Amino acid sequence: MLAYLDCFSGISGDMLLGALIDAGLALDDLRADLAKLPVSGYELKAERVSKRSISGTRVVVETEQSHAQRGLSDIVEIIDKADLPAPVKELARRAFTRLAEAEAHVHGESVEQIHFHEVGAVDAIVDIVGGFCGLHRLGVDEVHASPLPLGGGWVEAAHGRLPVPAPATVELLKGVPTYGGPVEAELVTPTGAALVTTVSRRFGPMPPMQIREVGWGAGSRDLPHPNLLRLFLGESAEQPGEQRLVLIETNLDNMNPELFGHLMDRLFEAGALDVFYTPIVMKKSRPATLVSVLAGPALADEVGQILFRETTTLGVRFREVTRRCLDREWRKVETAYGAIRVKVGRLGPEQVTTAPEYEDCARAAREHAVPVKEVYEAARLAFKQAPGELPLAEPPDSEPSQ
Repeated sequence: MLAYLDCFSGISGDMLLGALIDAGLALDDLRADLAKLPVSGYELKAERVSKRSISGTRVVVETEQSHAQRGLSDIVEIIDKADLPAPVKELARRAFTRLAEAEAHVHGESVEQIHFHEVGAVDAIVDIVGGFCGLHRLGVDEVHASPLPLGGGWVEAAHGRLPVPAPATVELLKGVPTYGGPVEAELVTPTGAALVTTVSRRFGPMPPMQIREVGWGAGSRDLPHPNLLRLFLGESAEQPGEQRLVLIETNLDNMNPELFGHLMDRLFEAGALDVFYTPIVMKKSRPATLVSVLAGPALADEVGQILFRETTTLGVRFREVTRRCLDREWRKVETAYGAIRVKVGRLGPEQVTTAPEYEDCARAAREHAVPVKEVYEAARLAFKQAPGELPLAEPPDSEPSQ
């Protein structure tokens, strides 16, 4: 099941719980899951509300007036003791760890010194663990989310008056597409930021999907726009092997050619899937180079910053593209020159391409003082003789992930 979080009014823990219940999660099931936590002093309620004429579900976690502050180790212990599915516990531990690291960075302390205030309270434990329980109950195995509006203004917190977005929220949202406004209010809470960045695989436009259910989770405030989180549930409509990527490009006509090698290294180190240079002719018939970088949406901003810092460009273009890939696997063949890996491309069950790994062939050619083409042909012949009997092999480090 694919879930898409349409965060047009931000996201908080209670908004996600409301959207999950509105999309079909039974409140009693959620209560039963949360009852497995060794935590007391709260009551979970849900009600139908209207936000600017759109009906949704509002979840309220009512807690006692006072409860002890908790450190990360305390919260991890609570999660570990709960009889919950392993994926739920792993996501919850990861979310709270990221929260602790964000708070530690903001306050200049170690993670062990951090004692949570808002995020360590019972309601945040319920929001985070409950959110992951709800996604698990609904059979969600992949989550995407929209870019996040941050709001503006100020918020009262345990540390006093803080600017919106809160400093810890900013730390959690590094590398995630965000934008300011549209109101002077806190739209993404630290808990919401921890949830969405921990569970979401991609941030961007809604992916192709067959919608089965839609849930609306209401926020606590009444704003000039509908203060709701919209949750789409359904099946992916993407073709097998299809990816939504970003193509980042710039034209360079005044850069020292010696710098292009370093630029490519920096881009691949940052996580680019592909980098290529194309000779072009610009205005006044100037010879130039088109730099093209293919990357996941979450890396687009970082790639743009690298291009600005490492090149002479004054502007960078971003374009969303779709890439379809063959399923890939690596097999190992034995030749007179040693073991050589062979990359196999499959279209469903059909094998459509094979290619010996160049670095393996080059290494073997140096060791045996023979031309690379001889090793290459030997590997191709060895694969052709027994393609279905060859052992799987690990891909080379330079092979980009799918």
